[in-house]
Amino acid sequence: MTSAVEARLLDLGVPLPEPAVPVANYLPCVEAGNMLYTSGQLPLRNGALVSAGLLGREVDITTGQLAARWCAVNVLAQAGAALGDLDRIKRLLKITVFVAGAPGFADQPLVANGASDLFVDALGDDGRHTRSAVGVAALPMNAPVEVEAVFEIR
Repeated sequence: MTSAVEARLLDLGVPLPEPAVPVANYLPCVEAGNMLYTSGQLPLRNGALVSAGLLGREVDITTGQLAARWCAVNVLAQAGAALGDLDRIKRLLKITVFVAGAPGFADQPLVANGASDLFVDALGDDGRHTRSAVGVAALPMNAPVEVEAVFEIR
């Protein structure tokens, strides 16, 4: 049976992908009490980055927002695999969005909106969250964005 969250994603034209397998010594998610913490997720679609490079150089804001959106989709894929049912999410508490930018790039919050909007679209009011948007020099695989999340769960 499809969860309400998965149904909303399908309505958005975004089927939940298979979660990426960790490529190093870490867990994709950790459940502790009524909390679920995800590892950072890259903007992968069908196993490949949706874009690569630095914001403000190779990647524009619109493309960065799309990358952040796919990061959020992949966060939900990991959460679904860990929980067995995305409807176990009570609410999204916090996301951290890492944005790889060229020197002087300062529009990290605009890029992060791609992830924030997807979470609200998928989870409704339970997807409204606190957020940090952090500029970094580089991310794994030359990804422009990486997103991690903390959920309260049932």
